[in-house]
Amino acid sequence: MIIDCHAHVFTHWIGACGHPSRDVHNRYLQRMITRTAASTFRTRDWASADTKALYRPDDAGWSGLTDVDFRVGRFGQLEFTHQGEDHVIQYMPVGMQEMTAPPELMLAQMMYAGVDHCVLQAGGAYGAMTEMNAFAQQQYPDRMTGLMHVDEAMAGTKAELAKVDHAFHVLKQRGLYFNVDSMSRHGFPWPLDAKEMAPFWTRLAELGIVLCLELSSGPTYDKAGYMAHIVALGRVLVRHRDLRVHLAMSPPVAFFAKNGRYEFPEELLAVYRHEPLVLEVMFPITYGGVWDYPYSEAQSLIESMRDQLGVERLMWGSDMPNVERFCTYRQSIDYVRKYCPFLTAREKDLILGDNCAAFYGIGKPRV
Repeated sequence: MIIDCHAHVFTHWIGACGHPSRDVHNRYLQRMITRTAASTFRTRDWASADTKALYRPDDAGWSGLTDVDFRVGRFGQLEFTHQGEDHVIQYMPVGMQEMTAPPELMLAQMMYAGVDHCVLQAGGAYGAMTEMNAFAQQQYPDRMTGLMHVDEAMAGTKAELAKVDHAFHVLKQRGLYFNVDSMSRHGFPWPLDAKEMAPFWTRLAELGIVLCLELSSGPTYDKAGYMAHIVALGRVLVRHRDLRVHLAMSPPVAFFAKNGRYEFPEELLAVYRHEPLVLEVMFPITYGGVWDYPYSEAQSLIESMRDQLGVERLMWGSDMPNVERFCTYRQSIDYVRKYCPFLTAREKDLILGDNCAAFYGIGKPRV
């Protein structure tokens, strides 16, 4: 069984997408795109541009977002106007004529690429996707596992805990997506191990909910920022040793693999070796615009992860449909499935599906 541990469905981005208002959703989008590998162009002459006009560098919170008439366009583009000039960011693939991805789009992609099942992650920019992910899971239980979502910085409040309870008991979701960078909505008010967050971690542990955690290096966006979150997460895991953690995205290459192979500091290894914790093998979404297929640079990093962490901790993910701005869905799996000669057939089976199936209980009879 081949399982994609990182995929998305979402309603049209032109609307609120489950958030309290369209403005809230737009702010999530603008904040997400402030630091991106997506290409940015000035519309008038197609000259290369950047997204620095979207934010003030001295403020990593939503209060630092600038007024640039940020908006959702077509053909995978997000748009803004700066100093009278229109710009576009090619965030989704050009072939996405409208900014929407229903479950059936993912099913068609999976059928063509030979993927049996996917885990639907969330994230504020995609929308408040708890209900839609639950709907997709209920409609296609043999193909999709949907994760719930919360307002990350406020996760320990009664209102957000009630959302967790509803998603678990009523919608039957068994995993939760948490993006550290989305704490920017409230100005990164406290670390992951703050007392304000304690009720949230306790609730996840009590209910046995899988934590799908996308780490960040914000608000400083450097190696020290990433390690600060790692250290705080380590303290959370000391208190909740049975918390099951799925780390979204591969470990940052810029911080830990400058020489082509990962070199992890001991503090980081201590967290990565938490039992039970798994990490994603997912490089095209971050480096597909830099490296050429079949991504020999990524293959070296996968070998390095296997050697240091063990193949049982690795799960393949794509970040569909976003990844198709760099490569096809089939290519996003084939660089592992058809290449990586250092992996045995059994190791490929584990990375491409068996580890994820065991971690999320996919394929087991549903209670």
